[in-house]
Amino acid sequence: MEKTESFLRDFGLLLTRREQDVLYMRGAAAGPAYCYRLQQGPKARFLGLGFEVSSRAELEALAALAGASTIEASAHPGGGQQVSLRDPSGFLVEVLWNQKRVPALPCRKPLPVNSSAQQPRVNEPQRPPLRPTEVLRLGHAVLEVADFQATCSWYTQHLGLIPSDVQVLPDGSPGVVFLRLDRGPEPTDHHTLAIAQGFMPLYSHSAYEVVDLDAITMGHRFLKSRRWTHAWGVGRHILGSQLFDYWQDPCGDKHEHYCDGDVFTSDHPLGVHPIHREAMAQWGPPMPASFTRPSFTAEKLQALFKNVRTSPDLSFRKLTTLARLLG
Repeated sequence: MEKTESFLRDFGLLLTRREQDVLYMRGAAAGPAYCYRLQQGPKARFLGLGFEVSSRAELEALAALAGASTIEASAHPGGGQQVSLRDPSGFLVEVLWNQKRVPALPCRKPLPVNSSAQQPRVNEPQRPPLRPTEVLRLGHAVLEVADFQATCSWYTQHLGLIPSDVQVLPDGSPGVVFLRLDRGPEPTDHHTLAIAQGFMPLYSHSAYEVVDLDAITMGHRFLKSRRWTHAWGVGRHILGSQLFDYWQDPCGDKHEHYCDGDVFTSDHPLGVHPIHREAMAQWGPPMPASFTRPSFTAEKLQALFKNVRTSPDLSFRKLTTLARLLG
């Protein structure tokens, strides 16, 4: 747990509260009291994620779902009330209402950029310091699941997420969906949750917004100087357009610095695209095969064979097609 905390601090998250076996971390932007909860456990694993709703009535509707907890007071920083659920893939989903928000912390502004057309920076050399990148906020999470259709439908039906883009296999079946919040005319991130077809429920990565490209690249240099493991980057995604850089924590889970992502209103149309390795980035180093290739254990092999037999979305043919397109 201490080594993971050290990584998260070097990555740019800030400590909100420390308890005996739990750490709460936040970004520098105004918002929820914490965006990352790290809890001591018998083995390293991803538990789940949280969402916020805007009314008590919405929380009551979720509490009425099969398998949901009752509405209870949150014991975590920010307080409020919450309902705990499980999505069809078994991930924990905590839904909060009336959580107290925290003000922004001091953070540098985006560096002014001189272009051929405009030079706003006169007699002002650029000298960003070598230190942990200032993470602003949690932007999105990406999950892999065996029961793709049921899991996607659960998030769209019960939490109101809508698809921005879908990547499809050659036979037309979906392989990845990027889901955004539906807030009407208010622009929201290209995706808050992305779900990919996999052979079992797995956490792919979570992504954290930083102020600009210099924050990404200075963070890259700092994390490299601290001898953390680099996963992929720096580059620019095609779907979502984010400038990105990925790093692995001590448990091998990926964490992304990003900036300059797309935002859409609710009326932006759905995009449909073929899935392949070259569709992952506009520029930057090619995506390494290790980025999507799981490390197999006896437990994972058992899950693979079980889910191929039981999931309506899964087959060995689909898995081999995905491996060929992304490998």
